[in-house]
Amino acid sequence: MQVSVENIGTLERKLTVKFPAERFETQVSARIAEMGRTVRLKGFRPGKVPVTVIRQRFGEQVRGEVLSDLIGSTLREAVELERLQPIASPAINTTGKPENGEIAYTATFEVMPEFPDVDVAALEISRPMAVVTDADIDKMLETLRQQRRSFNEVDRASADGDFVMFEYAAMAGDYRFPNEGLERAGSVLGSGTLFKALDEALVGRKADDSFTVEVIFPEDFRNEQLAGKTASVSFNIIKVQEPKLPEVDAEFAKLFGIDDGNLDTFRQEVRANLERELKAALMARLKSEVAQKLADAHAELDVPRLMVQSEAKSLAAGNMPQGQEPPPQLIESALPIARKRVIAGLLMGEIARKQSMVVDRKRVAEQLAAIASTYEEPEKVIELYNSDPQLMSGLQNRVMEDQVAEWVAEHARTTLQDLSFDDVMRPANA
Repeated sequence: MQVSVENIGTLERKLTVKFPAERFETQVSARIAEMGRTVRLKGFRPGKVPVTVIRQRFGEQVRGEVLSDLIGSTLREAVELERLQPIASPAINTTGKPENGEIAYTATFEVMPEFPDVDVAALEISRPMAVVTDADIDKMLETLRQQRRSFNEVDRASADGDFVMFEYAAMAGDYRFPNEGLERAGSVLGSGTLFKALDEALVGRKADDSFTVEVIFPEDFRNEQLAGKTASVSFNIIKVQEPKLPEVDAEFAKLFGIDDGNLDTFRQEVRANLERELKAALMARLKSEVAQKLADAHAELDVPRLMVQSEAKSLAAGNMPQGQEPPPQLIESALPIARKRVIAGLLMGEIARKQSMVVDRKRVAEQLAAIASTYEEPEKVIELYNSDPQLMSGLQNRVMEDQVAEWVAEHARTTLQDLSFDDVMRPANA
């Protein structure tokens, strides 16, 4: 076997491999002979099909299979011989025809970059810290009460927090919505379901009130005929309902799986859930901070274009309905952030390699238990992960990223940042 390597780009390599045509023909003959012992064809007894018939019927298929197998095995040998590290399956080009007693093919691919020394001690890292307080638990209990609230009809003017059912029609110039009659809708005032001007128009109204007001619709309103325009909106109020919040008592606790209704146990369960969420959010923020600082410190690192393109496509797909391909312009706009993420990911992997880090199995088990606890049948989720290598590999990779982020924070110039639970849980770009 002959191998040669050509650099066709910073990270692109073109590998040319040649192997004896005799090796190919020998394997083809061996495979056809094997088929002669096993193949069944009408008109021939098992094991008695002539080789010429097999070659005629299956020759091209066998030659294709053998060529594919030989390219796969020789490529692995060649890559190991040249100490190359392809990042993805190479693009193969070959005629598959013997020439001067040899069959040749080329494999084109990108390789991993040469990594610089990562001076972690020079990085300035801000590490957020927070704890769950009794006030946070009280706030969550109030949220749970709001989620379980009921509404009772009242004979009074509406106020924030009330549910109002109404009919309406909007006129903007010659445009009317709906075309005929009235549209029926309902909303809890102050909840953000309606835009502010519409909310305000419904405050202080009673059942059977009919009135018309001028309303300025937002620029991004879903109806393009009304978006950004002033419209005359006619309303008929059908009913007003006030909220009724449940008491935090034994019956309320039972709704959340506390069988004996013990309120102390209920608060402990709420605290445990909040602490689990907080721990995950703090780690996500730390990983984001470490990734950002690593990428900024090595912004000029050459990284494989294929990895950047794949990451950009993944980012763009996150803004699309499930199953819908993102348009090229959206992928293009995601390339800068995708490049940063690839740089950070590769450098974190290099740190793990240089520090000889291994995945902490205890942390994997803890994270899997935390994931499973959010489902009704956690044992089935754990079983699924343990039986699916791809799912488990993804979980292990996330744990390794956590370990790398913590290692960097321990060895960098790290400043602790005290935050409240709400500050941590609020999206970082809010």
